[in-house]
Amino acid sequence: MDVDTLLDVQHCNTMVQVRSCIDAIDDRVVALLAARSGYIAQAARIKQRADQIVDLERVEYIVQRVRDAMGVRAAPPEIAEAAYRALIDASIAYEKLEFARLRAGGPL
Repeated sequence: MDVDTLLDVQHCNTMVQVRSCIDAIDDRVVALLAARSGYIAQAARIKQRADQIVDLERVEYIVQRVRDAMGVRAAPPEIAEAAYRALIDASIAYEKLEFARLRAGGPL
């Protein structure tokens, strides 16, 4: 099943169908998370100071952006906000580790 088809919620008659669709979406989400993490690693490399890692204004911008995107799709914005706040927290933790590793002489 291609991702464009998955973006339009299909009518399912069984839990097997529901789970198959969810699994296919999760595969795509994981690929996107891996790509996003690559950009987080680049941010750790580019930023000059540790105090640049957390940008609360940017966090709130992202959260509002995904809430709005969910609203356009008539989907619950609370799901996007909760998921993105967790994603951002994990991304910040990863960026801090990468920042420290790179400054400790780790491989670029």
